[in-house]
Amino acid sequence: MVLSCRSQDTPLTMVLVPGHGWEKMASGMKFCDACCTDNQGNFYFADAGSKAPIKRIGLDGKISDFGPPLQGVSGLQFGDDSLLYICQGRARRICALRGGKDLEVIVDNVRPNDLVVTADNHLYFTETFSQRVYHIDLSKKQKALKIVDSGILKPNGIALTPKGGTLFVSDHLEREVWFFRIDKDNSLSFKAPYGSLRIRGKNAQSKGDGCDVDSLGRYYVCSDLGIQMFDPTARLGGVILGPDPNNSVVSLAFSGEGLRYLYVASGGSIYRRKMKTPGVGR
Repeated sequence: MVLSCRSQDTPLTMVLVPGHGWEKMASGMKFCDACCTDNQGNFYFADAGSKAPIKRIGLDGKISDFGPPLQGVSGLQFGDDSLLYICQGRARRICALRGGKDLEVIVDNVRPNDLVVTADNHLYFTETFSQRVYHIDLSKKQKALKIVDSGILKPNGIALTPKGGTLFVSDHLEREVWFFRIDKDNSLSFKAPYGSLRIRGKNAQSKGDGCDVDSLGRYYVCSDLGIQMFDPTARLGGVILGPDPNNSVVSLAFSGEGLRYLYVASGGSIYRRKMKTPGVGR
């Protein structure tokens, strides 16, 4: 289940719990995506292949609906205001769900792929077709869009380092994982290809996708080969193979009790496995 890189400083033996493999938590969906957690460790995801409510897996393992039916959800994250922010590329909008009931449109006429929300409620999202990363100040009454990066060939997954000062974006086409410093005015600077994904062969697509971090600053990126784990200096520690050889892992999030489980979306199912280091609860 593991491809190890023994020459690196952080092998997968430092993050995976021996004897704990993948555990199926939900199945029967068309296409699972948009993994996220709340700070209590309840897990959320969407069936992007159908018009259905967002799903919640509680700490007791029970699955329930959360909110109204929504189509084409590809990204979820809670903000510091306890709202659940939602990417709906097909509907061309980003929404916010309050208390699992009230839905509010934040911006429209966009095609968001994935999003992340900072501790001070600034939202960044990727728009793959335009090769852009956008910023929205959620504290403003008028939610103005600001382009903060352009030029990544297929910007896809997006996440923050544990302290929130650095943002990173995966490229679905090429190998690079791009890192940015978040400046005081919430613009992005010092753009750099900080990590490099393994690929199947020359000229193969990386299929870089959903991302998350653990509390020690290691970052995890979904890809064609599986979940690629990097240490904080961008050294590849190894590739965690997905739970289903017939379906790629497209999204992930640390969640569950103590945020010590890595949950993943693969095909029509959700799986998890126990990790030695917890996530950060976003």
